[in-house]
Amino acid sequence: MVDHELTGAFAPVVTPFQADLTPDAPRFVSHCAWLLSHGVGLAPFGTNSEANSLGLAERMALLDLLVDNGLDTRRMLPGTGCCSLPETVTLTRHAVAHGCAGVLMLPPFFYKGISDDGLYDYYARVIEQVGDARLRLYLYHIPALSGVPITLPVIERLIRDFPRTVAGIKDSSGDWQNLSAMLDAFPGFGIFPASESLITRASARGAKGCISATVNINPEVIARLCREWADDTGAALQAQADAVRSIVQSFPMIPALKAVLASHRDDAAWAQVRAPLSRLSDEQHEQLHAQLAACGFTLPG
Repeated sequence: MVDHELTGAFAPVVTPFQADLTPDAPRFVSHCAWLLSHGVGLAPFGTNSEANSLGLAERMALLDLLVDNGLDTRRMLPGTGCCSLPETVTLTRHAVAHGCAGVLMLPPFFYKGISDDGLYDYYARVIEQVGDARLRLYLYHIPALSGVPITLPVIERLIRDFPRTVAGIKDSSGDWQNLSAMLDAFPGFGIFPASESLITRASARGAKGCISATVNINPEVIARLCREWADDTGAALQAQADAVRSIVQSFPMIPALKAVLASHRDDAAWAQVRAPLSRLSDEQHEQLHAQLAACGFTLPG
């Protein structure tokens, strides 16, 4: 098994859009640089990035921009998983060529009820077609949205057959029993829960950090929690992170994250989402802002 190369907190970077719904490149680069400056890594083109509402050319152009602006690819874990094998290979080759530390790869999510053999074959073919020893692949288990669970036997086979490539997994199941079973079955594997609310419990069992939506707005606290969960400061940091998480996830997550950025940066353009998503209503926006203010939340400077 490959030694895990990534640790800590990663943000599935929200994607800003202009009024015409094209990606807003300057705001995207600025937000990514801000996240890195607050001690977290980047997982652009994840679920909360609206990645599956972006075209391949858009995703590749945005990654090119990050590289062209000198952002550290050693802390980047771009999402590359698509329904089609050729598109996944194209995005993955592009990320590897840029020197990204890894890629986060959804299963092919259109067909449901696929066999473990079929899912294994998909990932194996991606690895073989990319054909680059630099590839570090992090599986993305999010069955509630993908409808395609990545089972423990599939993970075991991939680690066995591609021990220098298959480096970890993001577990977005929301199921502690599933996460616990992964931690037991694959010690040393790069396992990242999808919520900072699990950091203390999962890190004590060998998890490497988290890849969480709310890292987009709460990077300092979550980064510190990943480092200090076992210290005297850990319980207070966990409580702070949990309070913000609980509020934000009570609203539609992607519009809520963007509403927070719009409010705290005094930049209404951040509230834009791409169809089929919708912005928060004015009432929801006010409720979100009031609840975060009541728990003492501020966006880091």
